[in-house]
Amino acid sequence: MTNRQTISRYISATLISMVLLLGNATPAHAQLKMFRMEKDSIPLFRGFSLSFDLVGAAMLTFGDHGQYEGALRINLHDQWFPIFELGLGRANHENDEVTHLTYKTTAPYFRIGMDWNILKNKHQANRMYAGFRYAFTSYKVDIIRENLPDPVWKSKTQFAIHDMPCNMHWLEAVIGIDAKIFGPFHLGWSVRYKRRIVHKEGDYGTTWYVPGFGTNDKDCLAANFNVIIDI
Repeated sequence: MTNRQTISRYISATLISMVLLLGNATPAHAQLKMFRMEKDSIPLFRGFSLSFDLVGAAMLTFGDHGQYEGALRINLHDQWFPIFELGLGRANHENDEVTHLTYKTTAPYFRIGMDWNILKNKHQANRMYAGFRYAFTSYKVDIIRENLPDPVWKSKTQFAIHDMPCNMHWLEAVIGIDAKIFGPFHLGWSVRYKRRIVHKEGDYGTTWYVPGFGTNDKDCLAANFNVIIDI
């Protein structure tokens, strides 16, 4: 069993345990309260915010893959936050240590979902939230192998596939913190567990990187660090 599989099973078991504990410890009326708007004098629509992720941009700047990603989040009663995320993922992974292949791709992706403010005082400036996302990307990948030994002619040749079409649908569970710095400016941290649900690989094997998801696997963990502006 790989470390990734062990981590995935540990996270799943932890989440299930938390749900069971909350179900046993929390009265039924309190559980229902979690999923309805609190009634007070605060209006339903509280504006929206724009954000930009710094982690993906740093990965792209200093590494061989990453993404530029922004988000639009609507504030409903300081409690519910519908969100739309749009990004551009890129990879230029040369001479992989295992396969000796080079992978190149550039493609957009999107996510749509909802965050819920889990703090008791919903209307304070800082927030802690949990949420979910549905995500999709359709992308093309180049796979290249230099100096491939020819078994017949005993010479070196090149293997290359260009614009191999692929796509992926996945889900994300999100938990994070949104802290006010000054005025409309906030900083946000979040951790995400991503789980692939449907995917179409190319006709010539799996791809190394999926835009918006990360290195190709059934599941993965990721983190975001956002600069946020309330409008």
